[in-house]
Amino acid sequence: MPTYVYEILTKAGEPTGRTFEVMQPMKDDALTKHPDTGEPVRRAIVAPTLGTATSKFKASLSNKNLERLGFTKYERRGKGYMERTAGKKGPRSIGGD
Repeated sequence: MPTYVYEILTKAGEPTGRTFEVMQPMKDDALTKHPDTGEPVRRAIVAPTLGTATSKFKASLSNKNLERLGFTKYERRGKGYMERTAGKKGPRSIGGD
């Protein structure tokens, strides 16, 4: 279920600068009033956030970690040529015309 950000508005419809988040199904209509205070609100447009930290994600794809988990990784070394950079299974290189 996505988390939406809402802006709290004045009675005249101007933003107050205050926001809150609500988890709600995508099929539900956007809120028009704050669930606790009844103040008017509108859904804010915000950049999405990803569930993983970039540094942790990059570390999980390191050659050392992939090899520890039993994966084999190949990296392009030339046109049509791949060389094994992690793991012990499989050919040392692939392709090459």
